[in-house]
Amino acid sequence: MGHRRGFSLIELVVVLVIIGLLAAVAVSRLGRMVESTNDAALQRDLQTLRKAIETYSAEHGTYPTAANIVPQLTGYTDAAGNTSATKVDPFEYGPYLREVPPVPTGTARGSRGIAATRGAGVGWVYSEADGSISAALP
Repeated sequence: MGHRRGFSLIELVVVLVIIGLLAAVAVSRLGRMVESTNDAALQRDLQTLRKAIETYSAEHGTYPTAANIVPQLTGYTDAAGNTSATKVDPFEYGPYLREVPPVPTGTARGSRGIAATRGAGVGWVYSEADGSISAALP
């Protein structure tokens, strides 16, 4: 009787199937983890934007305008909401953000634009009437 060397084809197939199943489970969990991380980033960015809008409102007595919200939040403003890139009299308020954060998830992922309605390049949808903001997700 000779000694057996190596593995049979069936043993190799069983090992490959087990490895495949383990890989499928790992990829599935990784996908859920990435989605959860993106959702947390979205909530953090929404909180940052809402805080900036509320601070602007507290100092100006009105919400930023939909047409000028980005420069009003990222630049210096006067009491009327006019903007300036530098802090010179009368532009004494702000900035409230360094930059608008990109949307971290969904079809608008990476977009930084803020507008009253969804559209190309719009990551955030803003309502001037009540200062609400949300991600431009479907």
